Amino acid sequence: MPETMAAPAADATGQGKAWNVVLWVLQIGASLMFFAAGGPKLLGDPQMVGVFETIGLGQWFRYATGGIEVLSALLLLIPRLAGVGALLLVGVMVGAVITHLLVVHSSPAIPLALLVVVAVIAWGRRDRTLRLLGR
Repeated sequence: MPETMAAPAADATGQGKAWNVVLWVLQIGASLMFFAAGGPKLLGDPQMVGVFETIGLGQWFRYATGGIEVLSALLLLIPRLAGVGALLLVGVMVGAVITHLLVVHSSPAIPLALLVVVAVIAWGRRDRTLRLLGR
């Protein structure tokens, strides 16, 4: 058997090693961002309390949003569940973009950028997510 066999260009999910590294960098960065965003919501930071008062859905919504952000940040760090975490965050970020535009009347640039990042992660980890769902 020749020892000059080329290494496979893709890993078991069909994604190249470089793409996998890019996704991990995005996942770690997004995880840090969402821990930083969700923590103050859960801890009752006065600024977050004020923002959610402006939104008008009640403080339960602050807890729910912060909880989803922190949970999803954890899921982004678990290889098998990273796609699920990203999908949860896609929903949160779509809501954040709409809220920034229609309710708080501020720039949606940050939530829009985070939406793009988590959408890329969700797309990149779609094979794992589909396998998790049995498809």
